[in-house]
Amino acid sequence: MKVGIADTTFARYDMAKAAIDELKQNMPGIGIVRYTVPGIKDLPVACKKLLEEKNCDLAMAFGMPGKTEKDRVCAHEASTGLIQAQLMTNKHIIEVFVFENEADKEKELSKLMEKRAREHALNALKLLYSPMSLAKQAGSGQRQGGADAGPIH
Repeated sequence: MKVGIADTTFARYDMAKAAIDELKQNMPGIGIVRYTVPGIKDLPVACKKLLEEKNCDLAMAFGMPGKTEKDRVCAHEASTGLIQAQLMTNKHIIEVFVFENEADKEKELSKLMEKRAREHALNALKLLYSPMSLAKQAGSGQRQGGADAGPIH
C-alpha cells in the first residue's frame, strides 16, 4: 500500500511531517510519496497526480487556510476540488485542513495541527487496512485534533 501526502508552502506548520511519522510508526514499510505545492487550491491536482501517476492507494491533503474571508472561500474551492478528484479517481483523499483562527495562540494552533494530522493518518490506515473498524465508531462524534463530541443518545 502507498499513501500520497500533498501539502503546501503556505501552511505555517509541517502537518505532513507529523502524519508521515505517524504512518511509519503504525505501519512500518508503508509506501509514502510526498508532493508539496504552493497553495491550498493546488492540492486537488497534487492529490490526483499522486493517485494516478504515482499509484497511491489513498491521498492526504494538508492545508492551512488563513483568517480572512478570502481564505475561507479558497479553502471551500480546494475542498470542492478534492471531492472532484476523489470521484474522478475512485480513491479516498483525506482532507486535513486547519484554519488559522481555530486557536487563539500559536502554541495551541501547532498542537491542534499536530494532533489532527496524526489522527487523520490513523484514519488513513483504517481506510486502507481495516475499513470495517470505522463502522464500529459510526455515530460516536469523533473529532480529529480536538475533544470528541460524543454520541447523542
